[in-house]
Amino acid sequence: MSGDASLRGARALGASRHATRVQFFCSGFLFATWGVHIPTIRALYGVTEAGLGVAMLAAGIGALLGLTQAGRLIARFGPRGVCRVCGVAMAGGISLLLVMPGLPALLVLLAVFGVANSIFDVAINAEAAELERVGQRPLMSGMHGMFSTGGMAGAGVGGVLLAWPQWHLTLVAVVLAAAALLAAHRMLVPLPVAADAPSTPGFVLPRGTLLVLGVFAGLGLIAEGAMYDWSVLYLHQELGSPQTEAAWAYASFSAAMAAARFGGDWVRARVAPAVLLRASALLAAFAMVVVLLATAPWLALVGFALAGIGFANVVPLLFTAAAKVPDSSPAHAIAAVSSLGYLGFMGGPPIIGFVAQWTSLGAALWLVVVFAVVLALGARRALR
Repeated sequence: MSGDASLRGARALGASRHATRVQFFCSGFLFATWGVHIPTIRALYGVTEAGLGVAMLAAGIGALLGLTQAGRLIARFGPRGVCRVCGVAMAGGISLLLVMPGLPALLVLLAVFGVANSIFDVAINAEAAELERVGQRPLMSGMHGMFSTGGMAGAGVGGVLLAWPQWHLTLVAVVLAAAALLAAHRMLVPLPVAADAPSTPGFVLPRGTLLVLGVFAGLGLIAEGAMYDWSVLYLHQELGSPQTEAAWAYASFSAAMAAARFGGDWVRARVAPAVLLRASALLAAFAMVVVLLATAPWLALVGFALAGIGFANVVPLLFTAAAKVPDSSPAHAIAAVSSLGYLGFMGGPPIIGFVAQWTSLGAALWLVVVFAVVLALGARRALR
């Protein structure tokens, strides 16, 4: 009987792993769908780079508001319940991107999308951390690889269906809402709270180790967010690629990142975290130099791919470290680190937009090189 119970437990754990991979894929697909349609949104609503920066900032503010409640909601409803609601909300938000009556309404929509997305993101990362703990093997890089695979697939589908933008967004919303609901059914039951975790279920500002991890997550996610939000427009505007071809900037970045993340768990088991973080950040800095000095679109695509490899394991390394910090549950620790990470992910691209408005998009993207170098220099302190 005990053997049958163990087999059932192993099967349930395997089903939870697959379900969580699906949720990471859905999250990446939705981000790519947004990224591919940034030029569409710019033309439809008649906004400048600064206006796009404001739109991205609205999503960032919503994300930060969501993070203040993520730990509490996950503790109460579990990742399963949270993913059901937030997955449908995210998909619905994507479907409405091009039908808002004006820019103010779009900003409200993006803020709501940011709330749902940040809570969803903490839930699936907390689930992945728990699956690592229960299964006693690294999983986080592979999970984030599914996010990148979703990004690659979303960019590819977006490039094919770009001529029918609203049909594209509606189809994506329906399919991904259904996938998120079905996958949530196989996720773990509500995550256990550590016996020595703080009794308060509310949000706590990161401090100590979590503060250091959060700052470096912010640096890494500023750069990653810039790739998601500006790479397509950079190839289209600065190097003159047609929009359908420019979509491959996002796809090349996501594809390379996915490949590196799928091998990342193997690497993490063999290379010290600080060493891996430093090497990854230096590669990312070099890759962005290649992108920004390139005059041919194909060379820029190579640079975007190398940047994807460089940034691939930054967030998995930092989130895994956060989930192991004593005196906090994985959900609360990841929410605390994510609060600064999202500040970079959602706040960094608008900053690049404002700088691009004053100078050029190419000049603004040199900030990504700076952030990658700072990340490399501080790797030992972040993961000592």
